[in-house]
Amino acid sequence: MPVSQLTDMDNHQPTVLEKVRRALGREKPLDHAPVPPVIDEPITRLVHTEIGLPELFATRAAEMKMKVAPVTPDAIAAQLVTFLRENNCKKIAVSLSPLMQRLSIAASLVKAGFDTHTWDQLTLDEVYDGYDCAVTDVTYAVAETGSLVVQPHAGQGRGLSLVPLIHVAIVEPKNLVPDLVDLMEKLSWDGISRSNIILITGPSKTADIEMNVVTGVHGPNIVKVFVLQ
Repeated sequence: MPVSQLTDMDNHQPTVLEKVRRALGREKPLDHAPVPPVIDEPITRLVHTEIGLPELFATRAAEMKMKVAPVTPDAIAAQLVTFLRENNCKKIAVSLSPLMQRLSIAASLVKAGFDTHTWDQLTLDEVYDGYDCAVTDVTYAVAETGSLVVQPHAGQGRGLSLVPLIHVAIVEPKNLVPDLVDLMEKLSWDGISRSNIILITGPSKTADIEMNVVTGVHGPNIVKVFVLQ
């Protein structure tokens, strides 16, 4: 063997995987992948039924500092108008979806005197420029964690739920799922890429500066959720 090759072998630094194998007492890679252990779902999953999901979601979302209110479809427009006026909102961006059209959200806000535009009438630059609030529906809502799941689409860009200082989300009962395991299964069944969803777990928070928690720096500082009954 040439001297240069001997020198290279002497100077060889073990890779991370080689170090792991040595720590496990193995001299070579495994011939077959190990079989993962069976997960005892009654222990690892905390929500075992779809009964009471709206109440559980409301409790967990409130713990994450969201403002949650149950509402009937007939009362949603009036309650939304009241909330927007209480928070001094004037310019409102609304997602374009079958639910929003069925509830006449944009039309009701225009009638109430708000400067209202749907996503198809906006550019992202316009959303950054002075819109006080965005009103959207959600793809799913996770009861165990109180999380909102938003999938961007042609009628609802990412900027709606991430840019304005106030985000109002409307949740239908059929969109509630017990936990994150169910969510991942639903996304797979729907053919939705997990890299193309937004998980919202409350108002935007950061503690980058001197470990002081500040709300609303990188997104909405108020998240209001209306859960339809």
